[in-house]
Amino acid sequence: MAQVVVVGGGFGGLASAARLAKLGHEVTLLERSAQLGGAMTSVSQDGFTWDAGPTSTLLPAVIRDLFRKSGRPVEKEVELVALDLVREHRFEDRSVLRLPGGTRGAQLAAFDELGKGLGQVWVDYVESFNEDWEVLRRGYMEVPWDPSSLSPEAAKALSKRLDSRETLHKRLRRSFRDERLALVAGHPFVAEGHDLRNVPAWAGLRAYLEQRFDAWTVPGGMAGLTVALEQRLATRRVTVLKDTPALDLVLREGRVAAVATAMGEIAADVVVVAVDPRRLPALASYVERTMPAIPPVITHLGLEGDLPDLPHEVVLHGDPLLILRTGGQAPDGGAAWTLQGRGRLAEDMLRALARHKIDVRDNVVTRLDLSPRDLVDTWGGSPMGVLWQGRSTVRHRLGPTTPVPGVYAAGAHAAPGTGLPFVGLSASLVAQAIGPA
Repeated sequence: MAQVVVVGGGFGGLASAARLAKLGHEVTLLERSAQLGGAMTSVSQDGFTWDAGPTSTLLPAVIRDLFRKSGRPVEKEVELVALDLVREHRFEDRSVLRLPGGTRGAQLAAFDELGKGLGQVWVDYVESFNEDWEVLRRGYMEVPWDPSSLSPEAAKALSKRLDSRETLHKRLRRSFRDERLALVAGHPFVAEGHDLRNVPAWAGLRAYLEQRFDAWTVPGGMAGLTVALEQRLATRRVTVLKDTPALDLVLREGRVAAVATAMGEIAADVVVVAVDPRRLPALASYVERTMPAIPPVITHLGLEGDLPDLPHEVVLHGDPLLILRTGGQAPDGGAAWTLQGRGRLAEDMLRALARHKIDVRDNVVTRLDLSPRDLVDTWGGSPMGVLWQGRSTVRHRLGPTTPVPGVYAAGAHAAPGTGLPFVGLSASLVAQAIGPA
């Protein structure tokens, strides 16, 4: 049995702690704030409640595997529901795409409604990621990256993806003549603050994951997953120390020996860093060639009165790019919306929204505006993870192992993408790398 200290109580830290405790380790989790969950929490004001971060997830198998490998199945703890509609896209020419997930045929029909023949163009694009997914899943995302453990053919196929100079920008320009399809494929990365000219082409497989596995949510808010995981940690007898920021790692004889806190040192045989490594001086030099992706501008809205009937997520293309999410919790007769913005935000968010013919300025009961700095200060870092700066970003970030013996990395900064699926996979990789007690 190893003494494991997990730094960070976001989804990556919670998942790592739960898995390692089930493997028989003695686990202590440190969280700088008064609550667990990081971006997977809720925000409340004047009777309205909004998801602080993600409102849905891809790859539900990642969450199911986490709960199964740490105790009871997820179905006995929290409800996961597939969304009939992944999102609605509205373009500057006033055309609209209602994008379903889960089936090739449904997406083909949806894009054909956008324009004759566009359905086949889209499904051919998505299908182009089938081999990318299989190669990356088997050699990189579901097992710790170790080319020496792969067959020569598998190692070559993996290297072909990770070392490719092709960017997502180039693939989209090659794949689509209709700019709207390129906007749909590229929007998740733009929404996270990336420049498509710096994103590797293989990262575009998110469109493949949406089509093959659908998007899923938790009724009542994604914070329900945090509640369930906190209960799982209690079941697994994980020691949880809130309001306890980690100051640095303590190294002795070349390996980690403890985590320094304001209360003193907490001894550790193994440390899992599930926060931005820049926060820990012992690791900062190893990630100096990477940058964090900056969170968006967010406005949470409490509304009342007559409102347009909108799906759970609407993407309003243009500059600025606006993403409207409608699934918050509100008092009777009200609605809780969240608006995210990227790009040239030189005006009030609601005025920008009104230019898209969604004018709710007279319906506002309460609003909460959060800048990128506010979000970073609240969460102690960016939940967007590492900014894509070309193909080398994969090798410059940390995770699941690090150059410091006994130190591992999980979370958004240790994953090849943001969101619960990639963060959850990073925790699985850490558990595999550390192994059972």
